[in-house]
Amino acid sequence: TSHAWWLSPSASASTLNSTPEQVKMADTKLYDILGVSKSASDSEIRKAYRKLAKENHPDKNPEAGDKFKEISYAYDVLSDPKKKATYDRFGLKGIQEGGGSDSAFGHGDFFSHLMRGGFFGGMGGGMRSARRGEDTIHTLKVSLEDLYNGKLAKLQLSKNVLCTLCNGSGSKSGQSHKCRTCHGYGVKVAYRQLGPGMSQQVHTRCFD
Repeated sequence: TSHAWWLSPSASASTLNSTPEQVKMADTKLYDILGVSKSASDSEIRKAYRKLAKENHPDKNPEAGDKFKEISYAYDVLSDPKKKATYDRFGLKGIQEGGGSDSAFGHGDFFSHLMRGGFFGGMGGGMRSARRGEDTIHTLKVSLEDLYNGKLAKLQLSKNVLCTLCNGSGSKSGQSHKCRTCHGYGVKVAYRQLGPGMSQQVHTRCFD
């Protein structure tokens, strides 16, 4: 297959000696996402990723979910020698279509790979996601005009926080004391005699 390439009169000798793939593919998008140059070392790429991942993590910045996915995807490719070589030669299209690398993946595998925690292998065992709290449902009265134009409403909600005096220990001194009645189980056990050779075990809540 022949290739026809138009080159300006000012084309350098290095450009004239480049392969068609090198002339055609100048994809640096993943490097741009991490804010590093194409010649960046592995440690520089890792350092840039950790900084950006910390700044754009959904737990810290809920509105940066898409940005965090881009950062994670860029690091997953550039931190893997095979994927990086494929990307440097063929660009994103090579990664998405396989590009001769068995480890490359396209958009179909991207989100499942993200949910498996595959992007955090270089961060010391992976990130632990925060547990999502329960949904809070609040009923608001709105008019037809509000439905069309929108409405900003302020809600007053309550939540449980650690006590500033005992830090959740239940004791100002920070030392816990076991209840003498229930021995810390929160339940009192009593035995009731029902008849000859018959008894009943009764559990009641301990308020001591």
